[in-house]
Order: sequence, then structure tokens, then C-alpha cells
Amino acid sequence: MDKIKLGIVFGGQSSEYSVSLHSVGSVLRQVRTEKYEMTLIGIDKTGRTYITDASIEEIEEDQWQEKSTPAAWVHKGIIKLGKTNEVIALDCVFPVLHGKNGEDGCIQGLFELMNIHYVGCDVLSSAASMDKEITHILCENAGIPCAKYVCIRKTQTVPSFDELKQTLPLPWFIKPCSAGSSYGVHYVDNEADYMPAIEDAFYYDGRGKILVESMIKGLEIGCAVMGNEDIITGEVDEVRVTGHMYDFEGKYENNGASVHCPSSIPDEKRQEARVFAKKTYIAMNCCGLARVDMFLTEDNEIVLNELNTIPGFTATSRYPSMMKSIGIDFPDLIDRLVELALQRTISAC
Repeated sequence: MDKIKLGIVFGGQSSEYSVSLHSVGSVLRQVRTEKYEMTLIGIDKTGRTYITDASIEEIEEDQWQEKSTPAAWVHKGIIKLGKTNEVIALDCVFPVLHGKNGEDGCIQGLFELMNIHYVGCDVLSSAASMDKEITHILCENAGIPCAKYVCIRKTQTVPSFDELKQTLPLPWFIKPCSAGSSYGVHYVDNEADYMPAIEDAFYYDGRGKILVESMIKGLEIGCAVMGNEDIITGEVDEVRVTGHMYDFEGKYENNGASVHCPSSIPDEKRQEARVFAKKTYIAMNCCGLARVDMFLTEDNEIVLNELNTIPGFTATSRYPSMMKSIGIDFPDLIDRLVELALQRTISAC
């Protein structure tokens, strides 16, 4: 049986570049190499694309460019630029990319234009899920509870602290509309922290749009979701934090936070969270995979936090752990995601 020609894409023009390098390291350690003919494709911080022969360790340490050749995407493949301009055919690509240009529909649109199957959500669901305001609008319209919020655009006058207090009860989380890994996210409960948080959130958004959300008091929980037409949910986990929020250090350095899978919440609430996650996944027109993050409030109600269409795949990441808890280990998870990608119709394929 012929091997599947799989391109694995990492890096990217995003504040989450370093997260991608560690995610792809985990994927490369777990992928069944006997099943795939792999091409490693790196995108540097300037947006240039390369084919690389670097080792896993060199990728993780951001030293992969030294063993790389410039490349360009072509119909159903990628071309290694040079004397021979070698064309490498691809059956499918696995974008292990987080944040801007990786999970916001941009690279998904490129793959559609090149007629290449790809792992994960399509252009529309990627773009909509990345934009937290659009997620609010679509999910609230589908009857999915979300936090109270105000969207602020850079083209508008930023409301004063006192003005916003009349609309949203304190404390707040101020966050970019289109960023991940908690970059630019701030807990605010006083006027002195307000404008610095606004400015930092705008810095990480890049599109001139941020959210101010009322803090939801409760437990942060999450659920992995996978599928196209037939959708399954993984185990529900929970995040325990010592501070106000699950920040970058908590997610990737286990500092001030711990993740527990399965969650300690009652079985009926875990089942309710699975149903909630699946409903959200469908409302956002997702396919392939996504992680749905939620809160279980002090009133025992489930409220949506956000979706991640390319969740972390590091050794400590939540999505693989939630799937492992229902019997899908990391190598099987990769196989299933590639199978789902190949099932989807790409124009002219």
C-alpha cells in the first residue's frame, strides 16, 4: 500500500510561532512514519516558506532554517526552489500552526486554491472561530450562552473606564479578538490597569478589534471535538489556576495552573458539557477538529469561552489528552485527523 504523501507545516507569522515549534515536535515524535511519506514545511516569522531536513530538536530550538530550502506552493503540492525546481506532490497537509495566518482561514484558503486536502476546519469556520466577536454573534444566535461583552474597534473612541462600568460589571477580561495562547489578555478590576490592557490587546490583535468581557466566576473546562458529518467528543477536562486566568505560563510552562483530565465535575455535568461542545462545533460549522473551552459557573450553568480550531499539540496540551482519555492515543489521533481531511471535498481534487 502506497504511503500517504503528508506535508506537515509549522512556524508562521504569529506571536504563537514558538508554540507551533513545540507542537510540531510532539506530532513528529508520535506520527507513524511507516504510514506517511512526510515533507516538513516551515514558515519563518517573515512569512517565507521552506522545505526542511532539520531534526525534531533543531525545529524545537528554532534552528531549522539552516537546513532548509526555499519553497513555493503549487497545484496539489509544493516546489523546492533551486536548480531543478523539484515538485513534491502532497495528498494532504497537517497545519500545526497557531494564531494569525495559521488558524484564521488564511492558509486554509491557500490550500483550497492549491487543491490540497488539509487537516482541520475549513476557511469559513476557521475565520469565524478565530474572531471572538463573530463567535459571540453566531453562538448567541444559536442559543449558546456566552459572557457579556463589548467590542472596541481602533477606529472608535475607546470608552472611559466609568462609561464601560455602566455597561459591564467588573471585573473584566480584556483580550484581542483574533489571537491565542492568552497573548494580550488581561484581568482588569481597576481604572489604572484599564488603558494599558486596552493598548496591549490592540497590539496583539493586529486587526484593530478587541473584546472586553465580564469575568465569569466558575471553573474553566474544555472538551475536544472531532469529525465531519459524524462528530465525537473527547473527555472533559478542567483547569485549576492560582491567579485570575489561565495564561501563557500556565498553558506551556505549568506555572500557576494545572489541568486535570477527566474533570472532577459530576458525570451528568460532564455529559452536558460534551453536548454543549458538540452544539457549539456545529453552530460554528467546524470540521476536522476543535477544542471548545467553557466555564461551569457558580450557578452550575455552562457558558462558552472560545473555540480553538488548531489547539496545541505539545506533550502537555489538552486536546490530545482529552482524546487519549476516551481511548484514542496520539498516533491514532493523527491518523484519524488525516483520514477526515482526505474525506472532505476540495475543489478540483
